Amino acid sequence: MPLKEIAERQNLLHAKSTPQTILKHVLDDVRMGDTALVSSFGAESVVLLHMVAEIDPATPVIFIETEMLFNETLVYQKEVAAHLGLTNVQVITPSRAALLERDSEGLLHQADVDACCTLRKKEPLERALKPYGSWITGRKRYQSGTRAALPVFEKEAGSTRIKVNPLASWGRTEIAVYMDDHDLPRHPLVAKGYPSIGCQPCTHAVGVDDDPRAGRWEGTEKTECGIHF
Repeated sequence: MPLKEIAERQNLLHAKSTPQTILKHVLDDVRMGDTALVSSFGAESVVLLHMVAEIDPATPVIFIETEMLFNETLVYQKEVAAHLGLTNVQVITPSRAALLERDSEGLLHQADVDACCTLRKKEPLERALKPYGSWITGRKRYQSGTRAALPVFEKEAGSTRIKVNPLASWGRTEIAVYMDDHDLPRHPLVAKGYPSIGCQPCTHAVGVDDDPRAGRWEGTEKTECGIHF
């Protein structure tokens, strides 16, 4: 069965399923192939990480360390993994050769932010995902207008993988309630006005009423790093 048809069928089957039910199905369904969770260990990441840890703490978790992240994120990543008992966190970094060739000074983001995201995020993630038939993301419809119609299951464009967004229908309230109910650790930058956290040079604090992703690539038309195009 074509992957697009599989994704569409799963969307019908799980139209009213909880995120936990969706995750269990994805991790158990052989048609999905091997599955990894891709996590930024950002502002809301701990919710999905906790759900996966409760199902199987040995689930592969891919963390792209762009080498431009906030130090708070690097510390938080280790603390959350230990707190949840995750045993298969894979820290992926950009190619050393590619960095030397294309961004030896670490200033590429100032000249071409898209090229920087490709070098430090898209290419490392693509290498890391090669063994997998599906991957799980933490994207949600409420996060921005470009995600408003986000399905739970989707065929990844240009690949032979299915992408799964178990929290697509959740908003800020559901996220906050889940964190409180399970006493989950918060990313320290959230309290400082960072509801969406990426690389340090391209992430800024925002107001409480702003779009949660308004602080990403401020002053540009860019809304995504590119791994979700």
